[in-house]
Amino acid sequence: MDVQLQELVDRIKKDGVASADAEASRIRQEAQKEAEHILKNAKAEAEKLIQEAQKDADRLESAAVSSIKQSGRNILISFRDSVTAEISTLIKNGVSSALSADTLKELVPSVVKAWASRSSVDDLAVLLSKEDMTKLESSLVSTLKAEISAGLELTSDGSLSSGFRLGMKDGSAYYDFSAEAVASLFSAYLNPRVAQILASAAKEL
Repeated sequence: MDVQLQELVDRIKKDGVASADAEASRIRQEAQKEAEHILKNAKAEAEKLIQEAQKDADRLESAAVSSIKQSGRNILISFRDSVTAEISTLIKNGVSSALSADTLKELVPSVVKAWASRSSVDDLAVLLSKEDMTKLESSLVSTLKAEISAGLELTSDGSLSSGFRLGMKDGSAYYDFSAEAVASLFSAYLNPRVAQILASAAKEL
């Protein structure tokens, strides 16, 4: 009886140990699989975060480069416009000085007489600034006496700062020799030239 009992106890121990070993092995395998699964997911998530971070960095870099380019372009445009405005003012002032009363005293009669040699002056008007008209009226009336008798009209125009306009009395057509118009002719060449100079300078930066 004691022998049989011992055998039974030994068998129970053996079966229990074997079962425990099998369960432990199963648990270890499941734990291993779970660990591998977690690690795989963690690696995938890390790669995703790295890719997103790289995309964000690329976007920020691209935006920064675009912003710098735009700022540089704005600075060049502002500088170009400033230089152009400054030179245009210098040109206008220079033209205004060149179209002084003494110059107009000679220039206006020459232009009117050249016109009169080709066409009638009966519908023609000479427009001067109020200041120049005050200074030159008596001289021009004397010099252009024949043309005035034929219908030429001398008048002042508040919109003129210097220079003169020669045109039809009804305003349908005129030649503009004002300081603004002459300066504009120079500026039409100046603006593209200044832009070209700045563009060339920018390439050398």
